Amino acid sequence: MTESKSPFQRILLKISGEGFAREGETGLDTELVKGLAEQLRSLTTDGIQVACVIGGGNILRGKQSGSLGIARATADYMGMLATVINGLALADALESNGVPTRVMSAIDVHKVCEPFIRRRALRHLEKGRVVVLVGGLGSPYFTTDTAAAQRAIELDCDALLKATMVDGVYDKDPHVHKDAVHLPELSFDQVIQRQLRVMDQTAFTLCREHDLPLLVFDMNAEDGLSHAGRGHNIGTIIRN
Repeated sequence: MTESKSPFQRILLKISGEGFAREGETGLDTELVKGLAEQLRSLTTDGIQVACVIGGGNILRGKQSGSLGIARATADYMGMLATVINGLALADALESNGVPTRVMSAIDVHKVCEPFIRRRALRHLEKGRVVVLVGGLGSPYFTTDTAAAQRAIELDCDALLKATMVDGVYDKDPHVHKDAVHLPELSFDQVIQRQLRVMDQTAFTLCREHDLPLLVFDMNAEDGLSHAGRGHNIGTIIRN
């Protein structure tokens, strides 16, 4: 395996469910999944070890439980199963690109996934396999952002890369305010002081307390994932 020239030797990529479907649509878009797989392949070719935490919002969000008349905990478990569907699709696309991949789940679906075991996941990464992490943390009321922060710390990752629908962090909502200013670099304390919304509070606190750099970037940017994984100047970097 080629030695990585990136400042990151091992990364945790958080991909929301929206990254698996066209804007405003639900379900799986195979072309988007193939595009994600191709960018991940290019990172592994450079020797970068990659783990991914997958969301399921393109299929179901736990927060929809109220409108569905389903208990929140039940809806959260349904959302975890949605992440398994997305994770299997991404793994298949990676394998089709010649990238060895393992899907590891926080909930028991042993017919299609390995259980998440930290030491086993580390071994997969060391062997150059992409580790696709599904099922969140296996418990309701925790977001996949929190799962991503938790797994990044457990797996000794150099950075958490959060793929979003905007090109980084702004001083205010760029969808509402045309004069919103892009902030290319921030400290964790600055995010708190300026009350900027980056990710859920539990996930953000984990990153801050464990000195885990957080890179927020646009998943729809051309080769955005490839650039982010190589530590290029893209999006917003948040660190102590």
